[in-house]
Amino acid sequence: MTGKDYRNYLSEKYHSFTAIPITLAPNCIIHISKTKIMDSINQNQQEENHKDLSAAEAGEKIKAMVDQAQTCFLSTTPLNGPSRGTRPMNVLKADDSGTLWFLSADDSHKNEEISADPSVKLYFQGSRHSDFLYLTGKAYIFRDQAKIKELWNPLLKTWFTEGETDPRITVIEVVPQEGYYWDTKHGNMVAGIKMMVGAAIGQTLDDSIEGNLKV
Repeated sequence: MTGKDYRNYLSEKYHSFTAIPITLAPNCIIHISKTKIMDSINQNQQEENHKDLSAAEAGEKIKAMVDQAQTCFLSTTPLNGPSRGTRPMNVLKADDSGTLWFLSADDSHKNEEISADPSVKLYFQGSRHSDFLYLTGKAYIFRDQAKIKELWNPLLKTWFTEGETDPRITVIEVVPQEGYYWDTKHGNMVAGIKMMVGAAIGQTLDDSIEGNLKV
């Protein structure tokens, strides 16, 4: 059985399980290990708690969760910076499509790293118990005075001391490609009540919802 045949076999017979592609040597013996996608906590949920989102629905979810969190960790491929490619950032705008906008200094490590490799990862937490979001995407750096004016707020003068015309300002546009979210279906208050009921009766009730995002 070739590696391709093996992958097809797993896809057809164990479509609810995860298979790792492998290359097989001649006359080797195959041991099939079936690893379940869902863990025991998710399996014990009394309500449906998984929903993948794509296209416009994914963009709307990203915007809602980013507007709630407002800040994130932005990770780039590290080069010379002291934080190994990760730093906190304030998201100045999130579009309906899920595109994110930042302002950054042209001499920053993040700009240097994005110029070398535009692939980025972003991590959000909107509250103690919900609005968790992970994204991967591509970042683009450019100068556009109209966009800077649109994103500008007076507090930014703390870092860009010459104001919105500071020559160091660049715009960073992050276009998400995919990600994963963890949230509640009806808000933290409902989730809290369900959790207390679940703890009292010994059942997993937490109003949670999670899933893949494909923009």
